[in-house]
Amino acid sequence: MDTHNAKSGGPIGLHRYLQTKNEIGYVSLSEATPADYERIGFKSGLEVHQQLLTKRKLFCRCPAGIFQKHSDYNAEIVRHMRPTLSEMGVYDGTALMEFKTRKEIVYRINNKTACTYEIDDTPPFRIDQVALEIALEISLLCKLNVVGEVHITRKQYLDGSIPTGFQRTAIIGIDGEMQIAGKRVGILQLSIEEDSCREISDIGHTRVYKTDRLGMPLIETVTHPQLFTPHELAEACNFIRFVNRSTGKVRTGIGAARQDVNVSCRGGSRVEIKGVAHITWIPVLSHNEAFRQWALLHLRDELLVRIPNHSGWKSQWKELDPVELGFTFPAGVPQNKPLKLIGVKLPQFAGALSHFTQPGKCFANEISDRLKVIACIEKPNMVHSEEIDSNAPHFNFAKLRQVLGATDDDALIAFWGLDADIPTALETIEERCKMAFEGIPPETRKSLEDGTTIFERVLPGADRMYPDTDSAPIAVEEEHLEALRKKLPTDLHLRINQLKQWKVPETCHLFLLRSNLVGTVERIAGLGYNPRTVALLIAQQLKHLVSIKQAEIADAEKLFNLMKYLKEQKLEVELTAMLLRNLFSHPDKSPEELLQLIGFKRSTPETITQKVTAYATEYARVGRTKQPVAAEKWVMGQLRHQAIGNMPMAELQKAVATALSKQQHLN
Repeated sequence: MDTHNAKSGGPIGLHRYLQTKNEIGYVSLSEATPADYERIGFKSGLEVHQQLLTKRKLFCRCPAGIFQKHSDYNAEIVRHMRPTLSEMGVYDGTALMEFKTRKEIVYRINNKTACTYEIDDTPPFRIDQVALEIALEISLLCKLNVVGEVHITRKQYLDGSIPTGFQRTAIIGIDGEMQIAGKRVGILQLSIEEDSCREISDIGHTRVYKTDRLGMPLIETVTHPQLFTPHELAEACNFIRFVNRSTGKVRTGIGAARQDVNVSCRGGSRVEIKGVAHITWIPVLSHNEAFRQWALLHLRDELLVRIPNHSGWKSQWKELDPVELGFTFPAGVPQNKPLKLIGVKLPQFAGALSHFTQPGKCFANEISDRLKVIACIEKPNMVHSEEIDSNAPHFNFAKLRQVLGATDDDALIAFWGLDADIPTALETIEERCKMAFEGIPPETRKSLEDGTTIFERVLPGADRMYPDTDSAPIAVEEEHLEALRKKLPTDLHLRINQLKQWKVPETCHLFLLRSNLVGTVERIAGLGYNPRTVALLIAQQLKHLVSIKQAEIADAEKLFNLMKYLKEQKLEVELTAMLLRNLFSHPDKSPEELLQLIGFKRSTPETITQKVTAYATEYARVGRTKQPVAAEKWVMGQLRHQAIGNMPMAELQKAVATALSKQQHLN
């Protein structure tokens, strides 16, 4: 029996995974304490991307905000990306990695949303002034020092997400700050830039994009790495989102805001979790990434003890005969392609492949992910001698050990691919194993819904930036900034303080701030309503109607007009809840017509109070129970429908209690 083919709990596989998980002291997000994050030296920062609400794209005249279906396109353009030298005469590592993949990039273009600028056949137009104004406004809100001149630069993107191979971007402000619970966090800079394409698919050597989002203006807000727990990280991201939305000049909805989360642990490297779509995902993603790095540092220390002189370490490989080894390619591997099977020996790496990295993942996943991204071999793409998955395909590793001359101290991998992909795959496997001696490779990783991440590309460096010679500098005058300062919305921390002063429950804060509705609460309260009552009405009942698609956030203005009418008619606020659904489902009807729809009839408090006495007498006459609570509920139930809107419920309840007390005294 091959003791290294430790499937489903063998001596190296699952046992090793659980052992190293315990050794590094991994705890789940729900169990983690501040002491756990201090122990591993958790450190993080943010790059928050937010689309701006403009009619046009940033550097051309195409409309912004028109989105197409996957099948809705007029033409396709195919490109192969090549790296270019930076201003300093060097190549960016990310660009070189992308070039190694030999990707064919396909762009599906719709004439309504793209033009020749997007493919670099037309020089850029002057930057969209509306977008620049919004970026300046948000920079001022973030207490940034605004630049005296806006200089457009180019940033290389060879993943194909931008057809030109570069993105135009410019710094607007630097050195700002924000206040979250108990601490201040520095904002490094805010930039304005053009958005990238939306990916449709990425299979093998072909990646397909659509270009509707391409070139739309967005801002990128970058914080200093001063966030030391996953929850601080999420709080800071929410703060930036609320500031952006407070202007009312940014796009909302799926994909309008995306976060890149930079995470490291003590002794680790900056790793960027790219394009996190939901802020609620940030805590678990950053938590698991920090512990992934902690686990890889643990693996590094083990390997350095085993192989102190690792400079000459190399893997060994041979082409294998699947029939001789009794191997059948697993489900999902294309059977109609001339695939080669390759065996790889990793000297003195026994136990390394099943070393814990993330929940449900081990070091072998680090290699498999890179085979998919760099060598373009789709998963499943390998098996190894320390499988922890009981569903992994059977493989005769005892035979492979003989073929490769491996000992019990060595780890084994068998992978498959087309002949043209084999050299890149072998280079990728050896490269990732050599990185294990160093610790944490700087890289960008893609977030998954289960809270784990996968390798996406090498982390870009400064070598991909260079000036855009097609765009002249834009002067920013102090007089113009002063005019913008006078029109800024209320600072976010003041809005939060307002909610606290109004005694609005914190559970309501998120919806009100996210939807930029605190100002609406303030306006409605200015009509003479209790602000807490208004805030609860919006944060609970309007929120519910929005969640079931019967209203939209923008409909809050209709609520203002309705409540203004009720105040003018001297009708009570409780009536609003009954009218809300009809308010949004019958947008053309006047407030009076809405009242008719719910069968509302006007009355006076005096008339209703007289009926209270009559019902209290009736309750006593028919000999019902003498319990005061039951009596009050019965009388209130008889009059509630008539009273809502005509008198406050608190006054009705007081009148009922008084009438019942008198009746009891008479009896």
